[in-house]
Amino acid sequence: MAALASITPHLSSSLQTKSHLSSNISHHSISTRSVRKTTGQRLHSESVSRSLKIQCAATKPAKSPAEEEWKIKRELLLEKKVRSVDAKEALRLQQENNFVILDVRPEAEFKEAHPPGAINVQIYRLIKEWTAWDIARRAAFAFFGIFSGTEENPEFIQSVESKIDKSAKIIVACSSGGTMKPSQSLPEGQQSRSLIAAYLLVLNGYTNVFHLEGGLYTWFKEGLPAVSEE
Repeated sequence: MAALASITPHLSSSLQTKSHLSSNISHHSISTRSVRKTTGQRLHSESVSRSLKIQCAATKPAKSPAEEEWKIKRELLLEKKVRSVDAKEALRLQQENNFVILDVRPEAEFKEAHPPGAINVQIYRLIKEWTAWDIARRAAFAFFGIFSGTEENPEFIQSVESKIDKSAKIIVACSSGGTMKPSQSLPEGQQSRSLIAAYLLVLNGYTNVFHLEGGLYTWFKEGLPAVSEE
């Protein structure tokens, strides 16, 4: 009995030690799984974030030349010596010097009234398909006088090249005209469809490009020749 009594404390101590070790091992195992789970979640989150960024970049179209900042467009137009002419001078140049008037308004506006002999290639056309990104871009263009319900015509330059030689003297016209001349309220002038078109023309090798100051609104207001199409 004395021997059994002496063994009991040692056995109890041994069991406590094993229990403590088992508890530590279990706690360590749980901590390891927790770390692995947390790390896995973080890696998954980072992977999803990267995936979303890639998808977002893929769905956002690259900026077209027509969407370039007006300041950059204006600098190139001045560098290429694109000159603005008023309506009466434009008429004289067309009649006496074989200048071509390029009307870049939508086709419907062109048919209502345009200068005799003018050629129509619309720089913006009626929207064929609406997407969330398109809506945002149209809203941005509205600031520059681009009418709602229209989008950039991707075939603009191709159409111009099929109708007008690159050596031709061209006067680009739209409704409002815009201006490159600085003023107190508009220190960098005012962008317009005709100035955007002139910018695209010089970018694509046209060397004799002019711009109708005051636009066709002024042309019609001054009673200059105009024709319509049924």
